[in-house]
Amino acid sequence: MYERDPTYAGIEAFVTELASSGVQHACIMPGARSTPLAVTFATHPAVRTWVHVDERSGAFFALGVAKATRRPVAVVCTSGTAAANLLPAAVEAYHAHVPLLLLTADRPPELRDCDAGQTIDQIKLFGGHVKWFSEVGSAEAGLRYFQTLACAAVARARANPAGPVHLNFPFREPLMPRVAAAPATAELPVPALAASSARALTHDAVAAPPAAAVRALAACLAATPRGLIVCGASDGAPEFAVAVARLARCLGYPILADAVSQLRAGCHDTSLVIDAYDLLLRDDAFARAHAPDVVLRIGPMPTSKAFGVFLQQHRHCQHLVLDPLSAWNDPTATAGEFLPWDPVAACDALCHHLPSAPVSADDGWATGWLSAAGRARAAVTRQIESLTELFEGNVFVELSRLLPDGAWVYVGNSMPIRDLENFWPVSACAIRFLCNRGANGIDGFISSGLGAAAVSDQPVVIVTGDLGFYHDLNGLLAVKRHAVRATIVVINNDGGGIFSFLPQAECDERVAEYFHTPHGLDFHGVSAMYGCAFTRITSWAQFRAAVAASLRAEGTQVIEVPSERRRNVELHRQIFAAAARAVAVG
Repeated sequence: MYERDPTYAGIEAFVTELASSGVQHACIMPGARSTPLAVTFATHPAVRTWVHVDERSGAFFALGVAKATRRPVAVVCTSGTAAANLLPAAVEAYHAHVPLLLLTADRPPELRDCDAGQTIDQIKLFGGHVKWFSEVGSAEAGLRYFQTLACAAVARARANPAGPVHLNFPFREPLMPRVAAAPATAELPVPALAASSARALTHDAVAAPPAAAVRALAACLAATPRGLIVCGASDGAPEFAVAVARLARCLGYPILADAVSQLRAGCHDTSLVIDAYDLLLRDDAFARAHAPDVVLRIGPMPTSKAFGVFLQQHRHCQHLVLDPLSAWNDPTATAGEFLPWDPVAACDALCHHLPSAPVSADDGWATGWLSAAGRARAAVTRQIESLTELFEGNVFVELSRLLPDGAWVYVGNSMPIRDLENFWPVSACAIRFLCNRGANGIDGFISSGLGAAAVSDQPVVIVTGDLGFYHDLNGLLAVKRHAVRATIVVINNDGGGIFSFLPQAECDERVAEYFHTPHGLDFHGVSAMYGCAFTRITSWAQFRAAVAASLRAEGTQVIEVPSERRRNVELHRQIFAAAARAVAVG
């Protein structure tokens, strides 16, 4: 048993209040200076701890847990460069609005700037990539201080827009609690905060739409039949998709649904969902002929580059952004008004003030979009089914047919998320999609996916390119340490495949190497080292069998889909051309 010394009493008060404010998980990286935090989290009954060796992987694992649970997750590490390794995850969390509590240990002030080991300047270490920073006081500040600090940290992390906060804890030695001669007593009780305390700050802040503004907007939309609803990436709960679909039905507006918007897959009404809108908007004639008068965008911009070009082509249209984060996210500079309202509440309120019949029911507007999308999707399906060779985009067609209701897909950046966008069709199967689209990086992706899998009771499939897999191989240690169960699909085109679609593809071979970065790695051995089963497939029948077996198996399976970069580009262009021809028929 340990004595309740002042330092540990303060940290216990802090951790207890974090748990009371909704923190259920903490990722702990080893280190001496962070001992008071590690020991307290490890012995606290209300917090599940996950131990990681690598700080960067551990922080991204925490990010995956936070995205999956929609709750703040604590990240604990020691001082020096260990803390610096949290920066990539902090950047992603800041831009993706994910609540993380970055708790870094530090030397006390008297050991700074005097060449003490493992000591760097950690004051505001993450700069503008956290919502709030605080240098934590000493134990003499009292228990109430530590309780309030915990409440404030959770409140700031969760408040719209959500994001990471950084608390820097200077600890003096001795760092271990003293061993008590007798069972510890309650000389230093940790009282619960009163109901009127700072804990109320941790409640979600929801901007209710003003009634007058809703009425005005409903009247405007009702008078504008040629409209679109556009949804970008969302971690929204099922009621989000239901509310958006209901609003679309009331308006008769097509929904241009990003694959990770949660609108393409589920039991909600998908009759107005356009799953092939990127293919449609690649066709200049279609894009010109289907100019909207109003665009209601909900959340961030979609992945589709073609949609951004479409908005800029039709600057005359009224572009409204419904975003509770008030993030002013408009890289096209076309938005005319930002509405900082909760999407579900806003959609429900608008439906209440709209006429019972769709405003564009007799216009043929939605029919034109749906008909063209149906032709494009059918053309894509025919092209893919005619292939006997492996094609990167078909990974998502196959997964859309293989995965059971309730499964999660955590998709990587670069080519995977773009192929998801173009090739995952509308389905009644409820699939939850997750991604790291805050800063759109590939670093830490495997750790994020495994973090989500660790707290999910549903099958989780992680889809990444080979560079994303290579970049976070350390993250696979979570499979061994925490017995994480997941399926990792690695699309291996031996380098940066996306550059084959960009102007860099035309570079001289001597320069192209700097973009394509071929590595020639065989991932079989490293997968086995971390306790993952490995399969390299050579046919789609083998892929289907491998995925089915992985969904039944314990542990984590790595399924590699080999691809050749140049041929992959050719196949994409053939399929896009077939879709364009099908659209032109109408």
